[in-house]
Amino acid sequence: MLTLADMIEALCGTRPPEAQTVITLAVIDSREAIPGALFVAVPGQQVDGHDYVGNAFQNGANLALIEHPIATDYPVLDFRGDFDAQALAALEFPFCILVENTLTALQTVAHFYRRKMDVRVVGITGSVGKSTTKELVAEVLGQRYPTLKSPGNLNNEIGLPLIMLQLTHGHERAVLEMGFYVPGEIEFLCDIALPQVGVVTNVGLVHAERAGSQEVIAQGKAELVRALPADGVAILNYDDEWVRGMAEQTQAQVLFYGLDPQADLWADEIEGLGLEGIRFSLHYQGETLHLKVPMLGQHSVHTVLRAAAVGLVEGLDWGEILSGLRFGQTQLRLVAVRAVSGALLLDDTYNASPQSTLAALNLLHELDGRKVAVLGDMLELGQYERQGHEMVGYRCAEVADELITIGARARTIAETARSAGMPASKITEMDSPDEATALLRTHLSENDVVLVKGSLGMQMRDIVPSLEAQEA
Repeated sequence: MLTLADMIEALCGTRPPEAQTVITLAVIDSREAIPGALFVAVPGQQVDGHDYVGNAFQNGANLALIEHPIATDYPVLDFRGDFDAQALAALEFPFCILVENTLTALQTVAHFYRRKMDVRVVGITGSVGKSTTKELVAEVLGQRYPTLKSPGNLNNEIGLPLIMLQLTHGHERAVLEMGFYVPGEIEFLCDIALPQVGVVTNVGLVHAERAGSQEVIAQGKAELVRALPADGVAILNYDDEWVRGMAEQTQAQVLFYGLDPQADLWADEIEGLGLEGIRFSLHYQGETLHLKVPMLGQHSVHTVLRAAAVGLVEGLDWGEILSGLRFGQTQLRLVAVRAVSGALLLDDTYNASPQSTLAALNLLHELDGRKVAVLGDMLELGQYERQGHEMVGYRCAEVADELITIGARARTIAETARSAGMPASKITEMDSPDEATALLRTHLSENDVVLVKGSLGMQMRDIVPSLEAQEA
């Protein structure tokens, strides 16, 4: 585990042998501090972590990284110049460590600590499906190896270093999600994590508002495969032409997965079983396996292929891989619950992009009943905003019996669905989630299946719990 001596060596270039205190956890939220933790005070646009150093110490933290003086009686050790061993020896926990920049210090310590650990790292990036892929890959690898995975979506320049500091000598594999917002970000994360295996799910339109274009997004995702070593493996989606082209940008070996028989690992005979999962045939090196897995929607086949591919390159046998796929406890973001009316509610409000919304509509299409799509704005699409909402509108006209939109951008979904033949009487345009909730409370029957999906910024996450709560 990370020790104070590791921190001092990373930041000051010297290793005091007496500083063997173990750092149990690194956090940026004082509420998550536990006894022995390191609290990293990160200044934010709205909240400054320096204001919560005292709270972190009260919760048991031993150390706090700070970058400017704070109003506290706790002692401060200055790391901005030469290391003072005598000053350290005179201190008692808890105390603060003053550095030039707390985030840079966190990243420097993570960079140093990763290189001390003998662990193979799997990096996962893509526009859609990163988190679910991460969960399933970790479950497959966990059939043989002690595996660390990044919780939630800690996939950026703050979250990934925090996860790296959770590594112990007991871990043999780490599965890390890597997010992309601007060029150079994934390259930076790879420099910290040193992945040997890289998985790219797809290149979609999400974050185009910041990145500028799909081509820029593809280049950003390709930073992962470019960072892989010659003896590493790039696991690439053959069905996505942007991802397929990344094979030319890596020195690593390449394993293609997809639905095309030209891929190394591919699937066909796909059958959606609604809420019972999916059934399909999987092919690899002349061998065929018939699988049924408890994942929702036919699009989940790609997730399964990614996890199986990682298992294969990491030396697992098919028994271990299938055990992880069939019996894992992957937490899907889409949750199915019943409303008081008996309607089946599909809560997929974590986030939304055109690709993920189309996949959710395909799942809605598989289920029996009157199909109601409640769709909110898809944010951060940039120049692809209208195109993305139109794509969803066309699919709604094909699979939904009724459409409710929330937000100004989602009006394009409604407009397109009408032009594609959905009756105007079956389309309702609303401005807020509260309006939609009020309508749904009086509008649903036992035979209805309702998909609720929109970008996180649309604040739609309370719609389904509000309807479900009516049962109490």
